[in-house]
Amino acid sequence: MTNPLIESRDAFAAQHPEQRIDLNGREWGLCDVGSGPVLILIPGTLGRGDVFWQQITALKDRLRILAVTYPSSGGIVDWSGDLITLMDRLGVESAAVLGSSLGGYLAQYMAANAPARVTKLIAANTLCAVHGIDQRLPYSLDLMNAPIADLRAGFGQGLGAWAVAHPEQANLVALLLAEVNGRIPEPELRNRLMGLKSAPELTPVPLSRADIVIIEADDDPLIPPQMRAAVRDTLKPGCAYRFLAGGHFPYVARPDTYTGLLEQVMGLPLTGTDWGTGEERAL
Repeated sequence: MTNPLIESRDAFAAQHPEQRIDLNGREWGLCDVGSGPVLILIPGTLGRGDVFWQQITALKDRLRILAVTYPSSGGIVDWSGDLITLMDRLGVESAAVLGSSLGGYLAQYMAANAPARVTKLIAANTLCAVHGIDQRLPYSLDLMNAPIADLRAGFGQGLGAWAVAHPEQANLVALLLAEVNGRIPEPELRNRLMGLKSAPELTPVPLSRADIVIIEADDDPLIPPQMRAAVRDTLKPGCAYRFLAGGHFPYVARPDTYTGLLEQVMGLPLTGTDWGTGEERAL
């Protein structure tokens, strides 16, 4: 049986193959597509840079998008410095930065520590603290030495439960399982988990409220309501985009709605879904 999401993503990857680039001794993946104001896209644990392929395709004629894939070493502090190095190398003075999940934590750290380089912080389906995360699976495991089959099985159980509850998202689940089961190589997968487990405490982001945006979903199985509330309380965003449904991966599950969101944030003519106005926008 064919999977239209995987087929579409693979077609994008064939047209825009991931570059491999050394940044401070760590090998990153990079999709550098389009022209115009710069938007950096940072995925979560389950996705390479091209997991945002639908938004990149919709926006590449109006933005220059740098979608990155994590290296197999380093952590939040290192990665933030690496992304600044990437910007320096490409001649990018400043950029809007969207991070989802793990990427959202990294984006917050980057905005707090290099605010002059971040025009907008878009913190998506993410958390603002990691205290106690080492007490929860899979982070309570020895992430660098536990059998990779055990780590992958944990992701599989969670995704399987989501597929049962949301059969309409079976294609999305299959795409994510393919990431878990090898499209993200074992060292990279382990290190992404370790990156969050060992993440430093975040400090306040010194951007104006108008330049801070959050994205959340009411049915996100990984970011519960109390964590979403903590992100709001910590960042005090000028605008909060709330998916009434979309799970942890609304950019894949509801691509047109996500594209419309980004068009609004980046001040572009609207081609995706119109979210309306206000400090909180829900669809």
